[in-house]
Amino acid sequence: MRTSSRAVALSIALAVLGASPVHAQSASPSGAAIAIDEKLPADAKAFLRSLHPQSGDVRIAAAKAVLHLGDRYYFLPADEAKRVLIQLWGNPPEVVSDVLGLVMEKGKSPIDDAWGAVITYRDTGYVSDADATAQDYDAVLASMKEGEATENEQRKAAGFPTLSVVGWAQPPSYDATAHSLIWARELASSDSKINSLNYDVRLLGRTGVLSLNMVATMPMLAQVRQAAKTFGQSADFETGARYADYDATTDKVAGYGLAGLVGGGAAVAVAKKVGFLAVLAKFWKLILVGILAFGGAALAMFRKLFGRRAEDEEEG
Repeated sequence: MRTSSRAVALSIALAVLGASPVHAQSASPSGAAIAIDEKLPADAKAFLRSLHPQSGDVRIAAAKAVLHLGDRYYFLPADEAKRVLIQLWGNPPEVVSDVLGLVMEKGKSPIDDAWGAVITYRDTGYVSDADATAQDYDAVLASMKEGEATENEQRKAAGFPTLSVVGWAQPPSYDATAHSLIWARELASSDSKINSLNYDVRLLGRTGVLSLNMVATMPMLAQVRQAAKTFGQSADFETGARYADYDATTDKVAGYGLAGLVGGGAAVAVAKKVGFLAVLAKFWKLILVGILAFGGAALAMFRKLFGRRAEDEEEG
């Protein structure tokens, strides 16, 4: 029986909108598995089966850190994470060049309405938390919003949807014991009725910052907030690379504090000139991903990726 375009669209909609179809499991040698909706088109299933999820302890060599995922989460290595971010979630290749991996919950796939944590590391130097209680994050938020008009004109010219920072979904908060900084931004996109959620978990190390950027949509805020409490505790720096291992006589210092980290590090000083969203891409590459991963935009993306094959089969 030939697969119709309408059947393709229906199966995609079921996956994107969180219906409850029958799933198979695509397992890797590590024992991790990705749930695959058997109603998806063949090309979509082939894409998911081409991934090699890892569970247990996963070392992030660039950060000298380890993710203790157990069997609750799975990790996609850098090359496969980039394929997901570019081919499924619609991000430009240059924006994801620094991505080290992607983490998702067991039982979820990159096409489900579920959060995914983009893993990056920036060798910024030691970020001091000495002024942690004296940060003005409202001023940082105001800086984020300035220059958006100019940046969005550039995005439109390049063929990308416009993005706007709506506000804090969760204001920044710092855990002095774990040396972790958490905040969440609500983002609006011109091509989606559902606002995107970027939930940032940053772990400070001796020589830089490990980023676990959890991407979802605003309706998932409560779920992601709870997940961040658990998943955010899954990463540890190795001995010698921990925050407490800092040596003031030899180690490089970042030159900015926690507010600068939230605002884009050293780039925060020029944010007003080039636009905050441009700063993210050019300096920190804090990934604004996932906006195309949900709702109608995802349906259109999957039609584009997998619909052509179905139409060819139908014509054949």
